[in-house]
Parts: sequence; structure tokens; C-alpha cells
Amino acid sequence: METGGCRMSGAEPGAPAMITLEDLDGMAEDSPDSAYHSNGSSLEEEAERMEDEEQERLLSYWQSVGRGHQVDVPREMAEPIQQLTRNNNPQERQTIPFTLIQRKEKLGDLLYEKRQYGKAKWACIKMKEKQYEQSICLGFMKLMRYICEQNSSGLYLGITIPIVTIVHTNESQSEMTQSVTVAYYLPEVLQDEPPHPFDSDIIIEEWPSTVVYSRSFRGITNEDSIMREINLLAAILESPELCLQDTFIIAGYTNPAAANRHNEIWFLQRP
Repeated sequence: METGGCRMSGAEPGAPAMITLEDLDGMAEDSPDSAYHSNGSSLEEEAERMEDEEQERLLSYWQSVGRGHQVDVPREMAEPIQQLTRNNNPQERQTIPFTLIQRKEKLGDLLYEKRQYGKAKWACIKMKEKQYEQSICLGFMKLMRYICEQNSSGLYLGITIPIVTIVHTNESQSEMTQSVTVAYYLPEVLQDEPPHPFDSDIIIEEWPSTVVYSRSFRGITNEDSIMREINLLAAILESPELCLQDTFIIAGYTNPAAANRHNEIWFLQRP
């Protein structure tokens, strides 16, 4: 998932629609060269001043858009926002490894994939906001701070994709519960000894090897779209009863603010 934004369901028409790292990069590049002048200060002082101004500008932008979507972006997010903006390089993102078992197609269209994901460690945060997208945005802000040096190693950990969210439904699969878990796959080099998070709400968990049935879909993720995708995949699978009936995963590969973002719904095969 590209790190960056939150688009809230229920936003007012005409309200700011997104927070993206691409936008933030552009903001950082918009300052004209003529804005740089020393006014008698040293180069080090001038560089520090410009960095502080950049950080304030990025934070202010996130806060302005966040207010339009009922998400508070606290001042402590200033450094993580700046760091992720500067490290927003798609070539450096690590995709979670898996083994492809089966591809189910119909008339040339991919219906779903059956995959095997290996045992791995994840940084997880449980959320329970009123709206699903509020939970994933607030949860990911906590994970951002962990990724951006607020951990026992003091290092920037890097982005892995997808960022996943565990969701639950009632027994009849007619609606989602509010409880969700947002999870970040730890990069391969950190799997043996994951850095400890400073935030006690973030838990490092080892997930067992799992077989998933994955179906791709586009657009925003909210309660309605997720329930629609659960029902679609359940109808396509030959034996949906082989999977968990009340626990599913939403995998996000692109910026959550993008209108046509790339997501997947995962059904988890019973052990």
C-alpha cells in the first residue's frame, strides 16, 4: 500500500478528497529557488529552518484534509509524515511473498487465486472506530510511527505491501463488526528479530502459514463495499465452507486515497 492518505466514507461533496504522498512530494518541490536566502545565517541554520518549514507545511496539509474526514492528525505525526514523504520510492517496497497454488479463470477473466502464505511476523494494532475507514487510517498512523524510527532499533523500517486489515462479520454474514486489526508485514531482514514498538498498543504477532483465496477489486473500502466483495467471492468459490465464515482480510496495495485503488478480499482456509 502506498503510504499516505485517508478518504472517509460520508465526506461532504466538494470536501478535500485525499491525502497523498505524491501531493506532499509536489508541495515540497513547489518552493522556488529564490526562497532560499541566508539572511546572514549559516548554511546549517538555513537548512534546519527550511526543514522545519517543510515539516510544518506537510503536517498542516494532512491536518486540513483530515479534519474534512473526521480524522485528527496529531502534531506527533509531523516527523513520520515527512520521513515517509522522502522515502516514497515504489522500487523499495517489498511485496509479501507467497506461493501461487491455483488461478481460477472464466472467459479470460481472473475470478480468484489460491495462495499459500508462509509463517511470518506482523506488527498489529486493534481498532474499533465507528467507521471502518476511520479505523484503518488511525491504525495506520500508529503503524507509521513504528515504521518511522519509533521502535527499539531507532531505524526507518521500510514499507511492505499489502497492508492488511482483518475484519469480522456477524454469524449470518450480513454486516461487519466494528473491531478490526490493521497489520504491517515486517520486512524479511527483520523477521528473526523484529524491533520492539514504543507504542504499547502495537503487538508483534507470528501468524501461521495460511492458505488464502484472493479476489481483486477496485475502489474505496468501506462497510458496504467489503460486504459486497465477501458475498461475491463466497458465490464464486466451489466450497466456501472450507474457509472461516466470520473472519476475512482486506489487502491494500495502493494509496487509500486513490479513487480506483487496488484491493483484495482474502478468505482464509480453515487449518
